[in-house]
Amino acid sequence: MRILVIEDEPRLQRNLVRALQEEGYAVDASPEGAEGLGKARHCDYDAILLDVMLPGMNGWEVLKELRRHKATPVLMLTACDSTDDRVRGLDEGADDYLVKPFDLPELFARLRALIRRTVGRSSSTLQIGEITIACQARTVRRNGQPIALTAREYAILEYLALHRKELVTRTQLYEHILDEQDDTLSNLVDVHVFSLRKKLGHELIVTRRGQGYSIDQ
Repeated sequence: MRILVIEDEPRLQRNLVRALQEEGYAVDASPEGAEGLGKARHCDYDAILLDVMLPGMNGWEVLKELRRHKATPVLMLTACDSTDDRVRGLDEGADDYLVKPFDLPELFARLRALIRRTVGRSSSTLQIGEITIACQARTVRRNGQPIALTAREYAILEYLALHRKELVTRTQLYEHILDEQDDTLSNLVDVHVFSLRKKLGHELIVTRRGQGYSIDQ
């Protein structure tokens, strides 16, 4: 999953990016509202962390303009703990609201919930035949036995599972598992899908020739 962090406080931005990467997310960041809005328009992020108090274009303005074009899930971050601010954020299109300072486990839980709701999944556990994916723990089991996956393999599997019975193009996978600092290799997705099939069964991921992949079970 790919997350955009729009936060102008350097230390907090660095800490958020590092923590999210350690959780397995691909992460882009911006210290300014206008720049962050440009990135949000250009890429289809799975979620955006948006600070309210930003230089130049503030978070409210970014949110308002973003909602003219996209429905990307937005979690607002702010030091303001008033009911009016929370109501304003939700009314203007934010999906959730977190007051600083916050605990990282709560942030991660809210992000996971936002992403699940966006694709119509309510449970944090995904069951596909004999495969069990625990999104919170980022673990995978087959017939109850743990299966070791790399971070990229897990990211691809989770994205395909969340979009089960949908066609997912290679471009979509590249956009959602790589951040802007990554070098894109033309066969990267194919290599990881091949490895997933070896570990989880060749019938799990279906290739749509010339289009992409899907999990049809």
